[in-house]
Amino acid sequence: MNWDTDIFHKEDVDVELLEESTDLRNLVVYNDDVNTFDHVIETLIKVCKHTAEQAEQCTLLIHYKGKCTVKVGSYEELVGMCTALHDKDLSADIE
Repeated sequence: MNWDTDIFHKEDVDVELLEESTDLRNLVVYNDDVNTFDHVIETLIKVCKHTAEQAEQCTLLIHYKGKCTVKVGSYEELVGMCTALHDKDLSADIE
């Protein structure tokens, strides 16, 4: 076993993991005066795979705070969800 090689390999893996974790984005849904609570809840359950409780909590935050991060992930993971939220007439963006 070559200790030097193992140490360098571990450092390379740690750097790769750090780079991946820092590339996380937020999928944010914004409040509007159009959509009902039920519509937003149902959409978050369907599009973001939220539980009913998660969707209800996010919907309340959207209503009272003006926005809520509904999902965290890479841009590639979130872009389809963002488009699906737009298709359901929700205001959303990836930040």
